[in-house]
Amino acid sequence: MRLTWIPPTHIKNMLTDIEIAKKAKKEPIEKIAKKLKLDKKYLIPYGNYIAKIDLSILEKIKNKPKGKYILVTAITPTPLGEGKTVTTIGLSMGLNRLGKLTSTCIRQPSLGPVFGIKGGAAGGGYSQVLPMEDFNLHFTGDVHAIGLAHNLAAAFIDNSVLKGNKLNINPEKIYWRRVVDVSDRALRNIKIGLGGIENGIPRDSGFDITVASEIMAILALTSSLKDLRERIGRIIIADTFDGKPVTCEDLKVAGSMSALLRDAIKPNLIQTIENTPCFVHAGPFANIAHGNSSIMADRIALALSDYVVTEAGFGADCGAEKFFDIKCRASGIVPDVAVIVCSIRALKAHSGRFKVVAGKPLDPCLGKEDIGAIEEGICNLEKQIENVKNFGVPVVVAVNKFSCDTDKEIEFVKRKAKESGAYDCALSEVWAKGSKGGVELGKAVISASKQKKNFKFLYPLDMPIKEKIKAIATKIYGAKHVEYSSLAEEKIKVYTERGYDKLPICMAKTHLSLSHDPNLKGRPRDFILPIRDVRASVGAGFLYPLCGTMQTMPGLPSHPVGENIDINAKGEIFGLS
Repeated sequence: MRLTWIPPTHIKNMLTDIEIAKKAKKEPIEKIAKKLKLDKKYLIPYGNYIAKIDLSILEKIKNKPKGKYILVTAITPTPLGEGKTVTTIGLSMGLNRLGKLTSTCIRQPSLGPVFGIKGGAAGGGYSQVLPMEDFNLHFTGDVHAIGLAHNLAAAFIDNSVLKGNKLNINPEKIYWRRVVDVSDRALRNIKIGLGGIENGIPRDSGFDITVASEIMAILALTSSLKDLRERIGRIIIADTFDGKPVTCEDLKVAGSMSALLRDAIKPNLIQTIENTPCFVHAGPFANIAHGNSSIMADRIALALSDYVVTEAGFGADCGAEKFFDIKCRASGIVPDVAVIVCSIRALKAHSGRFKVVAGKPLDPCLGKEDIGAIEEGICNLEKQIENVKNFGVPVVVAVNKFSCDTDKEIEFVKRKAKESGAYDCALSEVWAKGSKGGVELGKAVISASKQKKNFKFLYPLDMPIKEKIKAIATKIYGAKHVEYSSLAEEKIKVYTERGYDKLPICMAKTHLSLSHDPNLKGRPRDFILPIRDVRASVGAGFLYPLCGTMQTMPGLPSHPVGENIDINAKGEIFGLS
């Protein structure tokens, strides 16, 4: 799931995000590409301001030197988000202002959060990507293509079982659920095939949200159309009655699925509110999948830019750990700097004194100077700095400034961040000031990028599955030990026998705590991490344990953001945030 930072509501006369976006002057996409010396022959325009990038560019850039690679992550967020995407976009603009040709690489939003509790994910204020409405809604149709390819496989499975079951599929061991890109808890667990034999064979099933699909993870990790096709062929959709895996290749659907993704594999190019280049590609959730945009987009951007700023979903314990242990293994590219975004508000919330609920008024005390609350909650930032430094990457902390933050509070956080091992800590005011508000952070990142890094993975791939899980649980989350359900134990045994034990681990857990329990704030210690299931995404190339009560299909809140979205007679959309 993706969070979208909700800005301060007490700044007078501040335009809404969509009002700011509509007033911004967009440049034709060919002009944005020209800044990167990207020839228009590689552009596949989607109107005036969006283009896909033809994959033939990969051959041209394969030997070009790479720019500096900057990862933006965060502390454990509150339900409101802490401005990670805002900072990612603003830092990119700030670096451009400092004379560094910089591109942004971000994920495409899921329509679940857009119409649910979070709203869009285009940034905010004067640190956004454009066109905001297209970006947050259907965009270039990549998510729809993924959903269709996924559900085509699901239809083939049930048809195969009904039409003689030549693959000997055990209906009780079908792992491939259907997907839809809407938060709909009523579809989490369903019965299908009801109404007689002509409607299929009855069985238990369910839906996941589209961005949790293994195909989305594959899109983000693939290196070419050939690699995509091979990965889709390796997807395991079921087991046979005699305990053998059945793949999409066995089902003879992998080719059709790949054909549906022929255009989705091409990265998208748009622009920031200050007309700097932004690559958008893929959108896996970070609490279920690996939460990072595509390797392809990063490679193209790195070959064409001095600096590339990308983000990993949620806190460093979620998206950043997966960025390092999964994405960096697949790409062979490691970051030069990691930026950890925090807010004074969130650090106070991690003291445990305040409850933050999306859609409800904030405790007024969160807007008042309170060094004591920050001191109690800053342990979360300290742990996330430690988490990133586990991988040998220099850390810069970005304090995302709210108007109610005091100089005394900001200086306290800066001092504590440096004492905890951060190379530097800088103020970020990009929401209110655009690139001007990102200069201090940009200078800190440039300096940090010159430092020596000693990158290392958290665990070797030949380590047993349980040992890899334990490494993440104890070294990143702070757990005392791990507890497995009988189902998880059974799955681990099977995966080890099949040779999947050499795959990296993609933990599926809450984003609202370092632990599996969203109610445990700050820096929980010595808890037991429960693993209820372990699933295999062999095509994507990882195993994903389900921690605690983690769901793969979100639900809508009492008052979804979609209640505020509408369209007028001119076709203009309003209410997006």
